[in-house]
Amino acid sequence: MRLALVTDAWLPQTNGVVRTLSITAGMLQRQGHTVEVLDPSGFRTIPCPTYPEIRLAWRPYRKLARQLAALAPDAVHVATEGPLGLAARRWCLRSGHAFTTSYHTQFPEYLRARFPVPLRLSYAHLRRFHGAAARTLVATASMRRQLTARGFRNLATWSRGVDTQLFCPRPKAFLDLPRPIWLYFGRVSVEKGIDDFLRLDLPGTRLVVGDGPALAELRQRYPAVVFAGFRYGEDLASHIAAADVFVFPSRTDTFGLVLLEAMACGVPVAAYPVTGPVDVVVDGVTGVLREDLRTAALAALKLDPRACREHALRYTWEAATQQFVGHVTDVVAERPTQVSALPTG
Repeated sequence: MRLALVTDAWLPQTNGVVRTLSITAGMLQRQGHTVEVLDPSGFRTIPCPTYPEIRLAWRPYRKLARQLAALAPDAVHVATEGPLGLAARRWCLRSGHAFTTSYHTQFPEYLRARFPVPLRLSYAHLRRFHGAAARTLVATASMRRQLTARGFRNLATWSRGVDTQLFCPRPKAFLDLPRPIWLYFGRVSVEKGIDDFLRLDLPGTRLVVGDGPALAELRQRYPAVVFAGFRYGEDLASHIAAADVFVFPSRTDTFGLVLLEAMACGVPVAAYPVTGPVDVVVDGVTGVLREDLRTAALAALKLDPRACREHALRYTWEAATQQFVGHVTDVVAERPTQVSALPTG
């Protein structure tokens, strides 16, 4: 299969979307598929409003259309709803090429965290965007139910995996900090609800690992918190495994790869009972899900790290990639042979 993967989120960004797409692309290539990633690096870009570290393609349609026509892909997967995603959707509709999309981010909630945009308007836009796809892939059953209730259709499940060789139990002594160590790791931005974690009255040390647009402000507001900044690879895994509880305060994630990564390291989770955690965490076994995050954190401290590890071992990238391949190849099999369109005008 020759796949065009169109995404507004790509390296060097470090987040769950990019990790999912890059790992999946790598596994597809190892299975013998051809994957062409079309990302902002090949286009003129502008900084994303409120998040300038992210670059967005500026007016990419004509160039992207030429690339897609030249590639003549068997399948097109539109991973994001940004400028490149919109351009790829337009090309597919104009050329009569069936395509798949994926719903990685609760964008309406993210947008509302920054601007007073009504959810109904944002969801109306996303329904229209994804409504043209032959399949829209979502990570969890609860996300699928939530989107169905909002009028989305043609939904299919595409789960996630975890690298259990990298993310594994390691010595707690890696961090010389007062215990218990309560960890948050991931993007440091307003929509992640990090304030909910940092305001908690907890003994020991609150530790934040990651970077993002809210980092400087949070450092000023919470001088007692340890901010370790961005970590990667073995260093990141060592920080995670050295913690006692992973506190996940986000209410807007569609899955939360970090949940699996923490559990694979033998670290129990404290989180809200919302989409993502309710699908990934076994309440009372691998984590505690409560509206009172402090209660959840203190209770999670008593859980068995071995149960966390055993649960995470059930999630493999091999299985997740096979789900993806199954959905995409089904769409390819269902559509007639198409003639790719060159841009006009």
